[in-house]
Amino acid sequence: MRMKPSISLADAQPMIAAARAEAERAGWSVSIAVVDESGVLVAFERMDGANPQSADVSRGKAWTAAVTRLPTKALEDVVKDRPATLSFPGRVPVQGGLPIKVGADCIGGIGVSGAASKDDEQVAQAGLAALPPSKP
Repeated sequence: MRMKPSISLADAQPMIAAARAEAERAGWSVSIAVVDESGVLVAFERMDGANPQSADVSRGKAWTAAVTRLPTKALEDVVKDRPATLSFPGRVPVQGGLPIKVGADCIGGIGVSGAASKDDEQVAQAGLAALPPSKP
């Protein structure tokens, strides 16, 4: 049996806080979602003033990054050459979602929505950088 790490609420909370701090620093009101490797929501925050639709979009970006194990920007780029990939169920191929990896293992995804897509990814990257070090 293979043992692998998994994301916990204790891991996700500092990621949400760091992402929120980055968004506040830049003056953006966003929604931030962290999901586990199968796309199930672990933590979520919608900042005051964030567009209501950003809640669903942030969760969709996090889910997409987790289940594909790819940044959503990579999938956005694929759509340009292969538009049929838009029909894949549940995918949100829009920049702003990043897989959460520990070594070679994908343990989840973080998604942000509410600013420009490149800015959403900047906020997600700040959250990703706050992932606590893995414990033995």
